[in-house]
Amino acid sequence: MSTKKGLHPKNIHNQGYDFTLLVEKYPKLSEFIIEKFEKETIDFSDPIAVKEFNKALLAAHYNIKHWNFSDDNLCPPIPGRVDYIHHLADLVAGEENVTVLDIGTGASCIYPLLGIAVCDWNFVATDIDLDSLDYAQDIIDDNGFTDKVELRQQFKEEHILEGIIEEGDAFTITMCNPPFYKSAEEARGANRRKSRNLGNNAVRNFAGNSNELWYIGGEKAFLHTYLYESSKCPKVSKWFTSLVSKKENVESLQNSGKKLGVKEFKVIPMHQGNKVTRIVCWRFL
Repeated sequence: MSTKKGLHPKNIHNQGYDFTLLVEKYPKLSEFIIEKFEKETIDFSDPIAVKEFNKALLAAHYNIKHWNFSDDNLCPPIPGRVDYIHHLADLVAGEENVTVLDIGTGASCIYPLLGIAVCDWNFVATDIDLDSLDYAQDIIDDNGFTDKVELRQQFKEEHILEGIIEEGDAFTITMCNPPFYKSAEEARGANRRKSRNLGNNAVRNFAGNSNELWYIGGEKAFLHTYLYESSKCPKVSKWFTSLVSKKENVESLQNSGKKLGVKEFKVIPMHQGNKVTRIVCWRFL
């Protein structure tokens, strides 16, 4: 097994993947295993194989046995998603009874699942898409997490926290994996480039409905709306955090944060293979 450089030291996927264990825990994966460079792997340009691979990771390492949602929804890569959880655990080390607000949980409900499995946290998870919330609720119920996760629907797509926060809410952390793109066309273009880079000519290898992939104004607009709305309820969460894919968005967010009363601003770098991203964290104290 090869070392997965850049992942959090506590990330179980640092040492690569044990396909013998994965097939033992999730036998269906055997249908998708191929040999490449004399090693077992899967075809990462095949979205069905990728989805089954991630199901195997969840079953083998996190005891998540039920993870079913539409192929039209995003299938999140487990190693990268659990990295976010580990970094947040460092951020709130020593806190007890941690409750997390997950903005845009999606049909996969992946952050609550991993947060419960790794840290035994409690979650309120939001989304604007009712079908996604239906899939998420089925996953929660099927895995016995009904008492650990509450789902809420955001009815106005231009808002992030407004319309979600309820009287009495008190979160330890708010987390988010925002849409990257400004429009459906920009998302489709990125999808085509990713397909070509993997050597596959299919137009649509990577699923995702509109609210998962794009937001008017793109990642920058989303983050600034999130920051502004957090300043209107600064005490509702001890930390507000988000993944940020574009480095240039960090400085503008930090500058706006100073104007809005942010007292502490942190950037946590994340490296996942060749991909470099970061978690931005702020609080108003």
